[in-house]
Amino acid sequence: MKRILCFTAMALLASPAAIADEDIKKEISQLKQTSRAFAHVAKTVSPAVVQIRVEKDVERTRGGQNNSREDFMRRFFGQAPEQGERSDEPTQKRREEVGQGSGFIISKDGYVLTNNHVIGEADHIKVMLNDGREFEAKVIGKDPKSDVAVVKVDAKDLPVIELGDSDKLEIGEWVMAIGNPFGLSHTVTAGIVSAKGRNSVGITDYENFIQTDAAINPGNSGGPLVDLDSKVIGINTAIFSRSGGYMGIGFAIPINMVKKITEQLIANGAVTRGFIGIYMQELTAELAESFDVKAGILISQVSPDSPAEKAGLLSGDVIVKLKGKAIVNLAAFRNAIAMEKPGDKIALVIIREDKQKSVRITVGSREKVLAKTERFGLTIEQQNDTNTKQFGSNLPEGVIVTKVKAGSVAEDAGLRAGMVVAQVNRRLVTNLKEYNEAVSLNPERALFLVKVNGVSRYVLLKK
Repeated sequence: MKRILCFTAMALLASPAAIADEDIKKEISQLKQTSRAFAHVAKTVSPAVVQIRVEKDVERTRGGQNNSREDFMRRFFGQAPEQGERSDEPTQKRREEVGQGSGFIISKDGYVLTNNHVIGEADHIKVMLNDGREFEAKVIGKDPKSDVAVVKVDAKDLPVIELGDSDKLEIGEWVMAIGNPFGLSHTVTAGIVSAKGRNSVGITDYENFIQTDAAINPGNSGGPLVDLDSKVIGINTAIFSRSGGYMGIGFAIPINMVKKITEQLIANGAVTRGFIGIYMQELTAELAESFDVKAGILISQVSPDSPAEKAGLLSGDVIVKLKGKAIVNLAAFRNAIAMEKPGDKIALVIIREDKQKSVRITVGSREKVLAKTERFGLTIEQQNDTNTKQFGSNLPEGVIVTKVKAGSVAEDAGLRAGMVVAQVNRRLVTNLKEYNEAVSLNPERALFLVKVNGVSRYVLLKK
């Protein structure tokens, strides 16, 4: 009898069904723990996430026409406004809501981070907290080139969200997006980090996006992308979509990039970017073989009187390291230089004629170098990433016409935006300094050699 009982007990312990039940319970317990982790993050972060509504002062003219609102809607939100009722009332100003998005509070005294495209050119910004409070906000600073903006509300002891370290983020990590998609307040979605360092997306001038499959939709812009430690690792900015809705690809600005921009916006209201004065190109496999290097970026041209020229950099040099770190790609290098402060000294390692060399450069200011000059009704700029993209990426060497004043001698002579000025008074011009020196030879009269669509012609301008 004892033998039978022992045998039965052993059989029960070894039952496949019993083992399966225990495994399922463990798996369910693990899922519950994950679920509680998401819930904890949402509860921790949500109080500091805000809804942003932007309003525009518009003039409603006779007949109900509202051109300023229509222009604003089309420019910033890609949609036309609803048709207003026709009216014979006199022209009057009124506020109209023209868009909405998200943001998050980074200081107890009311600084709020969001996207530049969320606030646009709004005349009034309203910030709504999760607890129902509503504040009028003022713009502290905005940076269209990175799509970052800072606004401030007049309040104290506000809930704050902690900023994390996006450099430590790993592909495959869980992240959560919190915001107000389609105006649905404080919506939480979860996903993973799909990729890092996304550039050439065409959204902003300076791109280094975190890609995620956490659902991001219109209205999420400006909201935080957070990790499981409840820390912000990015600002949700854009989606890739053929339908206008979620398709599993969203982009967020890395918070480490945002931190540096935010410091300048709060201190100065604008961002001053670093500049060393080189034209660069990616090192393809063929070029790498030609220059006998494995990786880096190739200097195709050095701007006269630039920090790079003063440091001795030459066309044909291959930059392989910046501040001791290997160069990943051209976009990453460009972003890193832009984030340096003018006056900072940086160390580069270059390869020149098969030899490695260290170079120290004092960073200059891009804004000072790219200042505009206006004469004869022309606005002239040194070529940069923005205007070459606007007028053509393969422009000839020279300075570029970005604007022509109506009724000016330049317009009468047939000059148009997008043309490149290669010579002034028979002197070659490759930058604004050379252009201004050549024009100053005779301020009342100038002979230009302009190039457009591969064709060159001389133009004489007289005041």
